[in-house]
Amino acid sequence: MDRRNFVIGSAAVAAFAAVRARAADDYPNRAITMISPFPPGGVSDTITRPLDAALEKVFKQPVVLENKTGAAGAVGAQYVAAAKPDGYTLLTHIVSISGFAAVDRLFGRTPKFTNDSFVPIARIVADPIVMIVNKDLPYRSLKELVDDAKAHPNKLIYSSSGLYGASHIPTALFAKAAGNLQMRHLPTNGGGPAVTAVLGGNVNFFMSPTSIALSHIRAGKVRPLAVSSAQRIKSLPDVPTFRESGYDLEYYFWVGIFAPKGTPEPIIKILREGIRQAAHSREFLDTLANLGQDLAYMDQPEFAAFWAVDAKRQEDAINAIGRVQG
Repeated sequence: MDRRNFVIGSAAVAAFAAVRARAADDYPNRAITMISPFPPGGVSDTITRPLDAALEKVFKQPVVLENKTGAAGAVGAQYVAAAKPDGYTLLTHIVSISGFAAVDRLFGRTPKFTNDSFVPIARIVADPIVMIVNKDLPYRSLKELVDDAKAHPNKLIYSSSGLYGASHIPTALFAKAAGNLQMRHLPTNGGGPAVTAVLGGNVNFFMSPTSIALSHIRAGKVRPLAVSSAQRIKSLPDVPTFRESGYDLEYYFWVGIFAPKGTPEPIIKILREGIRQAAHSREFLDTLANLGQDLAYMDQPEFAAFWAVDAKRQEDAINAIGRVQG
């Protein structure tokens, strides 16, 4: 490269950096859209909607939650992966974001996006799974459900938030841990519809995030049989863990906030600080308490390290499950 081209190139880089810095100077100066890839009623919605309300007070700008559903959360994720990386389109997603590329590879497809398509900003909660059954079913313990499933293969039906989604994977792992139970699967397009299927008696059980099941449990509409945490949880102290019940399963349904790859670092820093303030606000913490949740906050460096490990765990689980249909 000659000196003239080097100088021109260096000037262009400097000019681009200056534009990026100016873009962050007044960020945000308009509404931010938070994409939720699931229907209302699921955990990404129930956690992120009050977080957005708290974030509006920090940024003094509207933060609008928009649901773009489909393909167990892949549609909304793909939308954000392709969005302009300017800090005005963000993604709230759950543990299942870690496995989309692994599922595509399992079926011989080229992934439409990978985890590298996003910048992780913060983890908000890490919710255990609770197995819930319709109140009219006879199961009073996990063993009773397992015994029935073993005695009557393909009799039991379970719902999920979608194939290889955040509730399908722990259900499949539970089925293996319980001796390769043969059960039927009703995929839906989110946690809300999956719970509705239990309430309506269309399925026998659902592996639900605790936060969206708790109100139905307290109302006596569903019965909890086991939780997927290492220890019993304070919101359901009488419900045993899967391991207490004799099945080796520990699983957490986390919610995180992401930006598209290429979002300028100065804007990421502003988002990190704003989301940290919103997540630790009394308003948001009170909402979590009402949902039976605890804040499990991770800032970007810790969350990025956690996500790398968790993604490998998800990929291993998906490969262990193998190809399944419906």
